[in-house]
Amino acid sequence: MDQHSKDFLYKYLNNASPTGYEAEGQKIWLEYIQQYVDDTYVDNYGTAVGIINPDAPYKVVIEAHADEISWFVNYITPEGYIYVIRNGGSDHQIAPSKKVLLHGEKGVVEGIFGWPAIHTRKPGKEVNPSLDNIFIDVGAASKEEVEEMGIFVGTVITYPDELGELNKGKYLTGRALDNRIGGFMIAEVARRLKEESFDVPFGLYVVNAVQEEVGLRGAEMITQHIKPNVAVVTDVCHDSSAPMYNKQTEGETKGGNGPVLTFAPAVQNNLLKMLINTAKEKEIPFQRAASSRVTGTDTDAFAYSNGGVPSALISLPLKYMHTTVETAHMDDIENTIKLMHEFVKQLDNDHDFRYI
Repeated sequence: MDQHSKDFLYKYLNNASPTGYEAEGQKIWLEYIQQYVDDTYVDNYGTAVGIINPDAPYKVVIEAHADEISWFVNYITPEGYIYVIRNGGSDHQIAPSKKVLLHGEKGVVEGIFGWPAIHTRKPGKEVNPSLDNIFIDVGAASKEEVEEMGIFVGTVITYPDELGELNKGKYLTGRALDNRIGGFMIAEVARRLKEESFDVPFGLYVVNAVQEEVGLRGAEMITQHIKPNVAVVTDVCHDSSAPMYNKQTEGETKGGNGPVLTFAPAVQNNLLKMLINTAKEKEIPFQRAASSRVTGTDTDAFAYSNGGVPSALISLPLKYMHTTVETAHMDDIENTIKLMHEFVKQLDNDHDFRYI
């Protein structure tokens, strides 16, 4: 990864982009990608699209989602403590003692998730963190003081944790790799195509969708607008080599062993075979996973729309998903970019993916 890419990666991932409030992150993404595409636009809910060869009738999507999990202010006590609800799949168990940023009407306010001291808790009778008891302290003594800070019910809350590295850059770690690292990877595909002056024969739509964490909503909206002929989605999956994962239920995938290709009813088999063959021909390592019924990613939104869009999923193995220390291997990031890049280069215009 060169310095230009790395600067974009850190700027993009360190910016807050909570579900429903992705606009600032999308501005950063568009600023970077616009130099590598022919056109860009943003839909009504904030999904950002960069297009190469926009006049071509055959449309190919490569996609990631831009939003990160967060919290909403749900109730402010008379004493000034703040209770929350999830915005996406935020993990209540990691909350106690974490610093937070409340994006209020008067600007960002710092706060903390408080928790009773260990001295006051009886061994064997301790209460576990839950949505019913975690709370935020912003240093206020009353509800009125909280509201004077610009914080009200509905204020969105994120964590301030930023991107870092482990083991001399072997791994990246931080919050929101799920899945802004995907936005980075699809942007890098566009960059490489531009820098090698590859003549894309079809319309390539580089899509950074919003609101995946609350039900694939951004992808559902944008696929109706683009009406693509094929879609390749990138997201994250569990690196089950870490402790406390059950490989019998989660499958066996490991960071450093390559991107993961998923077998599932939503995944179009001929497209999946093409990705596998591309990986083999270009000697790109990959792993396999299976999903029952649906993939749980934006792949499903593309697959089950517009009469059925041939869709496939390329996943990045990730440790500690939905925490502030999500961790991914740099080799997997590079090989995911390579696989999407090589797939685009070998795909024929007007390719028919039908089985019969």
